Amino acid sequence: MKEHTLEAPIERQAIKKKQRWNMQRNWSLHLMLIPAVLLAIIFQYIPMGGIVIAFQDFKPYLGFTGSEWVGWDNFKYLFLYPDVGQVIWNTLVIAFFKIVAGLIAPFLFAILLNEVRLTAFKRVSQTLVYLPHFLSWVILGGILLDILSPQGGLVNQVIVAMGGEPIFFLGDGTWFRITLIVSDVWKEFGFGTIVFLASLSGINPALYEAAEVDGANRFKQTLHITIPALMPITIVLMTLSIGNILNAGFDQVFNLYNPLVYDKGDIIDTFVYRLGILNGQMSFATAVGLFKSVVATILIVISYRLAYKWANYRVF
Repeated sequence: MKEHTLEAPIERQAIKKKQRWNMQRNWSLHLMLIPAVLLAIIFQYIPMGGIVIAFQDFKPYLGFTGSEWVGWDNFKYLFLYPDVGQVIWNTLVIAFFKIVAGLIAPFLFAILLNEVRLTAFKRVSQTLVYLPHFLSWVILGGILLDILSPQGGLVNQVIVAMGGEPIFFLGDGTWFRITLIVSDVWKEFGFGTIVFLASLSGINPALYEAAEVDGANRFKQTLHITIPALMPITIVLMTLSIGNILNAGFDQVFNLYNPLVYDKGDIIDTFVYRLGILNGQMSFATAVGLFKSVVATILIVISYRLAYKWANYRVF
């Protein structure tokens, strides 16, 4: 028993000694972190003091200290507000289908691209599908407004030429949701493909050679080697996406939506923007945003737990 009690302090001393040695050896790397840490403190942690507004009847001319303290009233009003339920539902539906489609599209494209033997074609294709990721939704919003217009838009011209009727993609709630999901997948699936291609590069070529010797064709090799090799990273991405279930994409929705589609396209972030910035209900808007942040934090913790349990993935 005595030996056991002596081992713990010795082990702690060894750990501390190793940490000091690591700090002395890599002090320059730690020094490089200082600007990033300062930026995080100034622009992320200090502004968090503003969440006190959620518990006040905030008046800008009175400030934080002069505004009346109302406790949980804003949160009670949140669950009684007639539009909140629909807004949360819109957010969940749009985010869910974006996550699902955003995993399936790069998964399939990476498998197809992996089967291409012409290196030049593979590189050009990967570059072309990756380029939209670098365009902002302000630019893409203008492009989509133009090509999806019911009056002369390129897409509707094709539909009319094929004998159909023009579709108001950005004015009909159902079509608006579909437009959001499809355009988001088109913009981001090239970036997601890189993750899956990186996983494919780690597959041992000997597995394909052995399968070919056993008589497996390309389809069976894909079915029994390629897809199983992609499943761990797919599980990781899927579980980590749970934390983003309340993030349906403010930039995209804000640049595309209009009052005609509020019932199907209004999400939590745009709802908060209208209440807080346009209507001046800062306390209520902050309460909605804080509620979303708390739920998202819980979901992120759960997603990391699931990623560790199912795919043995850990960030720290």
